[in-house]
Amino acid sequence: MAVNFYELTYVVNPVLEEDQVQNEIKKVDDLLSKHKAEVDQKDEWGIQRLTYEIDGKNSGYFVNMYFEVDGKAIEELERLFRIEDNIIRYLTIKYDNKMKRHYELKKKGELPEVFPAVEESEEAPIPES
Repeated sequence: MAVNFYELTYVVNPVLEEDQVQNEIKKVDDLLSKHKAEVDQKDEWGIQRLTYEIDGKNSGYFVNMYFEVDGKAIEELERLFRIEDNIIRYLTIKYDNKMKRHYELKKKGELPEVFPAVEESEEAPIPES
């Protein structure tokens, strides 16, 4: 299978102890290592409040990562998430060339400004009727 670039965000049950959370993260890392994934970036955002309740929980331990791997690994990874009770949500995004270029520019800090900042005047203009 072809190797593609992915962004993965998943939410671990917040009720778990710190070592149990790290064990869940290690399962994901091990599966990606097994498939020879090249992890570009991994961020543990920690416990964050959820927008809406999921399985009776108002918060979760968020992990976000960017990596390259073949599609077979994604199938196996998402299967793990579906059967694993301690992962309460996940989202996998496959990047196309445009998205990957945007990510690389953002990472380098060279992202062009699309909408330049406009200073607000002290008095807003009054629309004419």
